[in-house]
Amino acid sequence: MRSRSSHRPMSQINVVPYIDVMLVLLVIFMVTAPMMNPGQVDLPSIGKALTPPTAPLEVIIKKDNSLALRDHASADAEHEVSSEEMVITIKQKQAANAEQPVVISADKNVRYEEVIKVMDVLQRQQVKKVGLLTQSK
Repeated sequence: MRSRSSHRPMSQINVVPYIDVMLVLLVIFMVTAPMMNPGQVDLPSIGKALTPPTAPLEVIIKKDNSLALRDHASADAEHEVSSEEMVITIKQKQAANAEQPVVISADKNVRYEEVIKVMDVLQRQQVKKVGLLTQSK
């Protein structure tokens, strides 16, 4: 009669072949790595801009929902305007310089609805290059 231990499956894994394969792969990588060229990307180049970017016109929405306009190109202080005056002034500035950007800055306590109203007025008047001005922390 045979003993019970001879019919038991072997519970150990022979790791020697795995170690051999790992060492062969390691040698292959060590030999080929110095031969590889690092990837270089040839980026396209562009010429310098012909005109410097223009300073934006800033539409300011105050806490009481009144509007003010500030031209960063000149050293003028902000001056209060109505919605119609704001559009007329911006259209005149953009007629003189089509690349004139417009930014909207609002007090943080102003409702979002008021900002959207100003953006809507500017969009209906085909004012181009409108953005939002934020303050970084």
